[in-house]
Amino acid sequence: MGVLNNKIDFAVLIAVKDANPNGDPLNGNRPRVTYDGYGEISDVCIKRKLRNRLQDAGKEIFVQSEERANDNCKSLSDRLKNFIGNEKLDHVTFASKVCEKWIDVRSFGQVFAFKAVETNDGVSVGIRGPVSIQQARSINPVDITSMQITKSVNSETTDSGKKSSDTMGSKHMVNFGLYVVRGAINVQLAQRTGFTDEDAEAIKEALRTLFVNDSSSARPDGSMEVIKLYWWKHNNQIGQYSSAKVQRTLHVQLKDGVETPSDVSDYDISLDNLEGLKAEEIQGM
Repeated sequence: MGVLNNKIDFAVLIAVKDANPNGDPLNGNRPRVTYDGYGEISDVCIKRKLRNRLQDAGKEIFVQSEERANDNCKSLSDRLKNFIGNEKLDHVTFASKVCEKWIDVRSFGQVFAFKAVETNDGVSVGIRGPVSIQQARSINPVDITSMQITKSVNSETTDSGKKSSDTMGSKHMVNFGLYVVRGAINVQLAQRTGFTDEDAEAIKEALRTLFVNDSSSARPDGSMEVIKLYWWKHNNQIGQYSSAKVQRTLHVQLKDGVETPSDVSDYDISLDNLEGLKAEEIQGM
């Protein structure tokens, strides 16, 4: 497959039930919500999950999670230096080499402002990636349940020999929410980074299986689910229609008589037709 030559738009429907999809560190790690109560998942969170899935698929990833690092590198700077070595490269050659090496760099872009970067022009290297992802937003406001939790085991031996004090904490979860992730892949930027049709297929599969190997105490297995992926592939580089117009063809609304949704079956989901552009509808994992 060659470099991507057709613009792509996509949308993903995600169901969240009794889970914290993306905690807000500025709000006690409660699920992220807007001021009017709609649930949010940051684009950074979504890209982290995409990188993990691409890594699971055997792709080379530059921005690896520490617990997933597979090359014994302790930092991004170390990973870059192991690849580039002491070679001084011009800006264009450097960008070409790192894009060819790492799929997340040629997909999402990266700013290389590390001591390990020694380009002939003496500046850091910024790369714009073709894959853009918006933050996810729930279709309706979400209800959040909070509970107090206690760690009652003896963590360390005390001088008196008695059990140490219990540790109190809190756990927060979205009761139910249906979220939409929207994004696009830009051909002009794909041609600059060498992003291929094969890479686009890898991104598609990563989106479809977004929550595989992603479970935690905040997101137990089965609590986060990709319901459906919509994938629009245009017949030219700039697209037959604007991304905004394409995204407006997806309609998700509560069924008549439903006030508080508790399942994806409480929603009516439909697509408008655009002449010459048909969405590929893919079931989630």
